[in-house]
Formats: sequence, C-alpha cells, structure tokens
Amino acid sequence: MTYLDEVKATLIDVLSLGDAGQRLTADSPLLGSLPELDSMAVVSLIGALEERFDIAIDDDDISASTFETLGSLADFVAAKRAE
Repeated sequence: MTYLDEVKATLIDVLSLGDAGQRLTADSPLLGSLPELDSMAVVSLIGALEERFDIAIDDDDISASTFETLGSLADFVAAKRAE
C-alpha cells in the first residue's frame, strides 16, 4: 500500500466519507472542498496520521498547502516518515 492509499484510507475513516471517499485521487482538493474537513476534523486527522504513520506533526509543520490536495497530504506524510 502506498502513502497515498494509506492517507486516503485514513481520511475516509476520520471524516466518515464512505464510498464517496473512494473517488478521491491525488489531485482531489481537500481544504475548502470537503465540507467534512473543518478545523476540528483537521485536528482529528492530524492525530490519526500521527498514530498510523508513527510520526510527530508540529504546529509549525502545518500549512494550507499541506491540505491542498490528497497528493500534497500524502507527500507531507512521506516526508515526515523520511525524517
């Protein structure tokens, strides 16, 4: 399973997207496009990503560009894992 697939699965689980989440691709916009992804959901998603990938995400690491697309979020997770 790729980072993209694992991040997508985490996103679907945290946001309870169900079958609609299966249509997400690397280019799918997230922040501002998914009504389920509000500020509280971002916090929950960050916690889930930290747990699933055994990474630590600092507040300074987070920017709007991180959550721009599913691909940018997966790239962010891959970079954190490489640290």
